[in-house]
Amino acid sequence: MSTRQEPAAEHVDVVIVGAGISGIDAAYHLQHRCSGKSYLILEGRERVGGTWDLFRFPGIRSDSDMYTLGFPFRPWRGEKAIVDGESIRTYVEDTAREFGIDRNIRFRHRVVRAAWSSADARWTVDADSPDGPRRFSASFLFLCSGYYDYEQGYRPVWPGEAGFRGETVHPQSWPEELELNGKRVVVIGSGATAVTLVPALAAQASHVTMLQRSPSYVVSRPSRDGIALWLQRRLPARLAGDAVRWKNLLLGIFFFSRARKKPARVRAAILKLAAEALPPGYDVEQAFGARYNPWDQRLCLVPDADLFEAIKAGTVSVVTDTIERFEADGLRLASGAHLPADIVVTATGLVLMMAGGIALSVDGSEVSIAERFSYKGMMLSDLPNLAVSFGYTNASWTLKCDLTSRYVCRLLNHMDRRGLAICVPKLPPGGFERQPMLDFSSGYVTRAEGALPHQGPEAPWRVHQNYLKDLRAMQFRSVEDGVMEFRKAG
Repeated sequence: MSTRQEPAAEHVDVVIVGAGISGIDAAYHLQHRCSGKSYLILEGRERVGGTWDLFRFPGIRSDSDMYTLGFPFRPWRGEKAIVDGESIRTYVEDTAREFGIDRNIRFRHRVVRAAWSSADARWTVDADSPDGPRRFSASFLFLCSGYYDYEQGYRPVWPGEAGFRGETVHPQSWPEELELNGKRVVVIGSGATAVTLVPALAAQASHVTMLQRSPSYVVSRPSRDGIALWLQRRLPARLAGDAVRWKNLLLGIFFFSRARKKPARVRAAILKLAAEALPPGYDVEQAFGARYNPWDQRLCLVPDADLFEAIKAGTVSVVTDTIERFEADGLRLASGAHLPADIVVTATGLVLMMAGGIALSVDGSEVSIAERFSYKGMMLSDLPNLAVSFGYTNASWTLKCDLTSRYVCRLLNHMDRRGLAICVPKLPPGGFERQPMLDFSSGYVTRAEGALPHQGPEAPWRVHQNYLKDLRAMQFRSVEDGVMEFRKAG
């Protein structure tokens, strides 16, 4: 009788999962703050970039300015603050190459499970690779795999789809050969992906209709930051980058706070700005008057009012209605109206997935992330030697990820100085009443409530969504906070 041969484990101090922005950021800080630590990045795809390598639909671009989305240690120097997806991917790839991070990436290594052993004080990580199963072990596991399923997006099913004679596509799996010239396109959705796609498609299609069940707030912003360009001409790169990043993040915090305190006033201001960019008499309320308060969901950013300009040019229409069914040549709406379509784009959202769908276990027991509490928005209760890079919902993703990388390095250095091997955030006896980790009403968040960890009523179990609070908690306060439990090996 033959027995299955387990692959031998390759050991490093830290395994990073994911080679997107957060994974490259994590690797940089490990190299520069924990220079004695060995690490590997396991990346399931063939290239660096994460989100910016996956999404290839027309018009794909950042929805945050590059001065905060970019790396603090390698400031963005481009002419534009809002840039296309390929420019972002190239920037991430160039950063990995410049700092030698690319030499530590194992591409096409998709992590499928990770098991913690308290006796050995290490993680065993199993990955699928082109050469078969591979096994790694590490003292610390750093998950930088994003927050959604890379394999599929959220895709509702409507009556009559089988009889539609046109093409139906989802932005997450955009076909390169899709012919748009002269076609009538309906984009279903009103979020960031939809408002990005619509003006880009309108440049080729005969007409594009954005069909939304309910409106979103849409805010125009210049693609170029004049203050940033002025500072870049007069200051060293690092100093200019720091100045622009602080300018933008403080403005973001101010506007978010203003929206929370004065939602009606902020709502009126957003719609007034939209009205000024649209044709006289345009029904702004119907098209962009969201039914929730500003920042209950993420605002949709459009550079240089490109969506509004396409509406003014007559190449784009916005319809607020629901779908009754697909028909052979388009969509029948609940109002009875018919939308003719040759192509339907289902910009209907993401499927949230924590930890990249990796099966986690601790000492032989399976771990359900949904049953855990988030510690400082970066670790999970009773889960040893593991961090999760999870960015902000109301600001640039990178801002929080960079704080998380710095904190992980502080934690590792602290353990080395004290001769410690294990760190684990411990809930107080009796725990807390469970509260959603994300105070956000977006569909992709509400659909995933059963898959996300929770937060507690107070720090360090509170997820702030505030850079200044997180900076104070993660960079200036001691890691010995009475909540993090430390142990020696064995």
